Amino acid sequence: MTNATTTLPAGSSPGDAGPGPAQIQSAFARTLRGGPVLISLFILALVIFVAILAPWLHTVDPTAINPGVRLKPITGAHWLGTDAYGRDVFSRVLYGARVSLIVGLGVAVFSMATGLAIGVVAGYFRWIDAIVMRVMDGLMAIPGILLAIALVSLSGASLMTVMIAITVPEVPRVVRLVRSVILSVRNEPYVEAAVALGTPTFTLMLRHLVPNTIAPLVVQGTYVFASAILTEAILSFLGAGVPPETSSWGNIMAEGRAYFQLLPGLVLYPGVLLSLTVLSVNVLGDAMRDALDPRMSRRL
Repeated sequence: MTNATTTLPAGSSPGDAGPGPAQIQSAFARTLRGGPVLISLFILALVIFVAILAPWLHTVDPTAINPGVRLKPITGAHWLGTDAYGRDVFSRVLYGARVSLIVGLGVAVFSMATGLAIGVVAGYFRWIDAIVMRVMDGLMAIPGILLAIALVSLSGASLMTVMIAITVPEVPRVVRLVRSVILSVRNEPYVEAAVALGTPTFTLMLRHLVPNTIAPLVVQGTYVFASAILTEAILSFLGAGVPPETSSWGNIMAEGRAYFQLLPGLVLYPGVLLSLTVLSVNVLGDAMRDALDPRMSRRL
């Protein structure tokens, strides 16, 4: 009779072994039964729906100026009224969802990809680790908003510039996460066996190291997504985000704050959507963390 042994990550116990696909699927199913998660899914799906179908949802050109109807309340022609330039607020809010989702998704993808590549290299090669992490510590010492404002000021306001400016401060956080995972598995017997067999370094990283980072990266990606949406709104509100003529929630709130006492909806409508979107993404991120964490998944 042969005794089978299970190799666990360093510092873990048999009870901390990662769940299999069936366990993860079961944990996700139990997690999705919660009311807050279902509400968050509905809100996020609704925001994505209106962003994609904005041209067909009783909207007009969000940049069309009509001084004759400026600062009008809610009417049949303008479901959320008009702003100081006579632009339809309903159309601007719906089209603003596109900007927020594009920025959030773009920053999440760029920061995850860049942070994964740098983190794997830093975690595996000790001589590179010290150099890379000092650079990451330097970037993290600079407030993200100030760094983003500086990058936008130097490069000019555009959607791509804003995405890059928000991505740069997020990369060090991802690098530190990936590096910690790689450090915990690089000395595992199966990794040492692959090295002894002469496995090429790139293949070793791709097959044995990167898969261990997928679960924490997925969870981290949701928080980066929410943080990017919020940061873009802050930059636009401060005048350092996308161009003013672009419909974004931050721009709408920035232009409407001067008329808040007259038409508070100019700030409240995009502000409420922004808050609900960020809250929904964070709730889903917490749910994914609970489902992918072996200790949390046993409690569900």
